[in-house]
Amino acid sequence: MDKLSVLSIAVSIGGYQEFLKNIIANALEHKSEYICVANVHMLVEAHNDPAFAEVLEKANVVTPDGMPLTWAMKLLYGFKQDRVAGMDLLPDLLLKAEDTQLPVFFYGGTKEMLDQTKQYLSVHFPKVDVAGMYSPPFRKLTEAENDEVVKMINGSGAGLVFVALGCPKQEKWMASMKGKIHAEMIGIGGALPVMVGMQKRAPLWMQKNGLEWLFRFSQEPKRLFKRYAVTNTQFIMLLIKQMMPSKKKPILARS
Repeated sequence: MDKLSVLSIAVSIGGYQEFLKNIIANALEHKSEYICVANVHMLVEAHNDPAFAEVLEKANVVTPDGMPLTWAMKLLYGFKQDRVAGMDLLPDLLLKAEDTQLPVFFYGGTKEMLDQTKQYLSVHFPKVDVAGMYSPPFRKLTEAENDEVVKMINGSGAGLVFVALGCPKQEKWMASMKGKIHAEMIGIGGALPVMVGMQKRAPLWMQKNGLEWLFRFSQEPKRLFKRYAVTNTQFIMLLIKQMMPSKKKPILARS
């Protein structure tokens, strides 16, 4: 897919359905690739951390999850981009997986979350082929443990792996598994607990107006205050800087 540069990070562009088609097609071919679902927080993290920026650059697809990213593309390039949010992608990919008989694997999250996910899928996606689920320990895995994870996922036959470790851990994990796990990996972060009902999603009017962050902040003010106060401000300043004529350089590349 083609990409445009936002804060020096190449973000994929195209219609929402094009993203779905691309992900499912690659998953059916068991391509060892990964997808980053990017919001303001992720792009600012990448801007401040060159190693993390490299992780995003090596991703097959970087979707514009947050509305501010779609607005940035409009301001910078006059390009009208669909929002491609993880909370929408997750259920839609499961529907596609049902239709194409694509086995899926869930990696990450607590055992409680995966248990609830299993129950949720049995009701809402009864035909989806769940090849496996695994809740890793909350510590760095040893090389031997990582090898076992690779064997487990590859042995399951999964073509699509949903990774729920949170940003930036899940993106770094996927990058480390590229070329090892024979499946399309996608970082779904907080989308899984929302889908299965463990957390609430913002009303539609807030989603459409780029206020989903405010809804999340109202739920977890202590944890998210620093992120939003600092990250959102930095994003705006960096975007203004990029809007300067000498800085506005698009990246157009196929992945």
